[in-house]
Amino acid sequence: MIIFNNSTGNFITIVFLSCTNTYFIYLLYIITNYFLNLNMMIIKLKHLLLFALIINILSSCVPAKQFEGLQNTYLNCNEERELLKEKNKNLNVSNTELESKYNVIENKLLNLQKDSIDHEYKLLSTTQKYDKLNRQYSNLQKTQEQLLRGSAKETKRLLIELQNTQGNLQEKEDRLNELKTNLNIEQNNLNNLKKELETRNARLVELEQILHKKDSSVNVLKNNVSNALLGFTNKGLQVYQKNGKVYISLEEKLLFKSGSSDVDSKGVLALKKLAEVLEKNKDINIMVEGHTDNQSYIPDEAIKDNWDLSVKRATTIVRILMRNSSIDGKRIIASGRSKYLPIDPAKTDAARRKNRRTEIILTPKLDELLKVLENN
Repeated sequence: MIIFNNSTGNFITIVFLSCTNTYFIYLLYIITNYFLNLNMMIIKLKHLLLFALIINILSSCVPAKQFEGLQNTYLNCNEERELLKEKNKNLNVSNTELESKYNVIENKLLNLQKDSIDHEYKLLSTTQKYDKLNRQYSNLQKTQEQLLRGSAKETKRLLIELQNTQGNLQEKEDRLNELKTNLNIEQNNLNNLKKELETRNARLVELEQILHKKDSSVNVLKNNVSNALLGFTNKGLQVYQKNGKVYISLEEKLLFKSGSSDVDSKGVLALKKLAEVLEKNKDINIMVEGHTDNQSYIPDEAIKDNWDLSVKRATTIVRILMRNSSIDGKRIIASGRSKYLPIDPAKTDAARRKNRRTEIILTPKLDELLKVLENN
């Protein structure tokens, strides 16, 4: 759209051009800007011109079939991310359940130990009573012998008392045997619970060791990657750890020219150094994610839009990582996120520079941990 100033005797004309004449529009905009810089009304008209230019650029459309394919790729990536989050959540839940069961069994063990002490005390008390009854029985026998020569009535009374004492003694002895039997049963139960507690504790320790091993391997991997790429730290490369994964973020300026999917020589050097580390860590899965800013891409024969650009950049990096290396292709995923996962949502040049990046995400395999959980 081009506007001429009426105040100078010229006329106002609005011309809409297709996206293919963008450079011509920009040239006309510069000419208009040269002639229309004298007052505030002219400045507002220039803003209107720039707004029409942006609308023209944004008017290009993505073919429906290609958009649907890219959308499916995006959904698949989201599903895989949700699956990994769900696995991590299940691992945390399993660990919490094992700790809870461990506490319950430990409380049962303490209660059984307390019951065992009570039974031992009752056994001691019953034994003492038994000894006391034995002494009484002996005394009664002596008394019986002394009274055998006494009256029949007294003898009968003493015999009845003796029989009652014997009955009480037998009852106490039966009770004592019952307590001994119960004590043996409780002791067996206590031993079984101890074994179960030891087994569960061993499984918990094994899980903790595996998790610690995973965290340690992630830390070692991060250090190895950081050391290998140390020379690129201040050139648009960042290595950090998040959610048990190692993230390698490479700004656009380190790898690509603006709007291009071809990696320049310094970017190839950084990727080759990274490939050397990845070759030595075979238990690490690799995801390469391409990201763009929110500015619409001007389509050409090779690249149609930001979706296409982000995917092509990811696949280019994957090819460089695998070139002349022993990295198994089954470990690598190339994906494009277009403009939909920005670091900084602000609409500034600085924010757009941050968002135009490629992230290489390194995730340790969890096969060993999953195998332990399946066995449990």
